[in-house]
Amino acid sequence: MSNRVKLEFENALAKDDYGLIVGKDGTVKGIWIPDGEDQNVIPDNIAKLCIEHFHFDPNEKVTEVRVH
Repeated sequence: MSNRVKLEFENALAKDDYGLIVGKDGTVKGIWIPDGEDQNVIPDNIAKLCIEHFHFDPNEKVTEVRVH
């Protein structure tokens, strides 16, 4: 028996949370940006996570990131 609870992605986040959408192959498919935040600037701590673990800078202008 599983202890997992199924949540919709948006419902699992607080109003000011960002979310990474990761494919089963481990690549980032997109970044969930909370309403009211600048979609062109990802906060430094999230950008650092993307750089260190996924090897891309979401704030670099040449990087193509799908924003949801």
